[in-house]
Amino acid sequence: MIKYRLGDIVDVISDREDNPSNCKYDKFVGLEHYISGEVEIKNYGNTDLLKSAMKVFRAGDILIARRNVYLRRASIVNFDGITSGDSIVLRAEDRLIKKLLPFVLNTDTFWEFAEKFSDGTMSKRLSPKVLLEYKFNLPDIKEQEKLAELLWAANETKQAYKKLLSLTNDLVKSRFIEMFGNPVANQMGWPVAPLGKVSNTRLGKMLDAKKQTGECQYPYLANFNVQWFHFDLSNLKKMDFIEKDRVEFSLQKGDLLVCEGGEVGRTAIWNEEIEDCYFQKALHRVRCNPEILVPEYLAYVFFMRASLNGFEDIVGKSTIPHLTGEKLKKLLVILPPLDLQNQFAAFVQQIDKSKYELQQTISNLENTVKSLMKQYVG
Repeated sequence: MIKYRLGDIVDVISDREDNPSNCKYDKFVGLEHYISGEVEIKNYGNTDLLKSAMKVFRAGDILIARRNVYLRRASIVNFDGITSGDSIVLRAEDRLIKKLLPFVLNTDTFWEFAEKFSDGTMSKRLSPKVLLEYKFNLPDIKEQEKLAELLWAANETKQAYKKLLSLTNDLVKSRFIEMFGNPVANQMGWPVAPLGKVSNTRLGKMLDAKKQTGECQYPYLANFNVQWFHFDLSNLKKMDFIEKDRVEFSLQKGDLLVCEGGEVGRTAIWNEEIEDCYFQKALHRVRCNPEILVPEYLAYVFFMRASLNGFEDIVGKSTIPHLTGEKLKKLLVILPPLDLQNQFAAFVQQIDKSKYELQQTISNLENTVKSLMKQYVG
């Protein structure tokens, strides 16, 4: 094994673009374009409305989100562009290191290091100085070549299955539009109401772990555990809760968990995947009034809104959008008759059987990557 110190194999890039709205770059990567746990950034915005100075990155650089390290955002970019000061830009010259670093920087070991040594308490920030001190092992050069090939092959296969998953979501979107129309424009003239009037909403917060020993540890969901319509439970964290917090931040079957930041509005329905689970900062819990709203229907209201305008009509055009508790409560929701919502829910449940198999395959591929990293990196 070869031991590396990150600062010895990468440079922190601080090249600036002072006039971003009138520069040669047309792609902007903000915090909302990262996807927690993904090794490659594929989403981006345009530079037209940017006013503050930005950092420049090149294809092949690695971007790491400095803020809220618990969201675990570090990815390679394969296009040129600009990013905000909330990203750290790393550049590796070595071909193999460049291929392997996105996986190294998405291991539990790295993020545990990042959380431990980041500055702040509520919204931890990772400094480049701390980042460059991270040390890790890799096999010898010959094995590195083999490892890189295996990891990227697994990732490409995973992306192919995610595309199939996206196509099933598109099928449900088509059915939604057919039955209910555009949920923002409301061409069908359905009644509307603020979400806070037809559901119970609760925004999570960062809770302090009590200093206890033993097995009194409860799992909780963070932003990166919530994917569209399912939960990634592979990186669950645990902590002790006082009884009051256990009640306040508990989950029950049918609750929606909605991301407050990052990919705003990303939603999944809790179906008691594990027992005695809770939720924390950057997630809203939405509990539908069963006489008015069906969870499967509401989940696709969020999905449609995210697809149509990224919640811009609610959170505004911001480089760091946040769906606050007050904004969520004021969100206008169209309210078709319950029987129509239930018909749609039955259709969703049929589709979910196919999606479950795809998600299991994706999870297996992610576990394969983790297994390879443990085998070769430790």
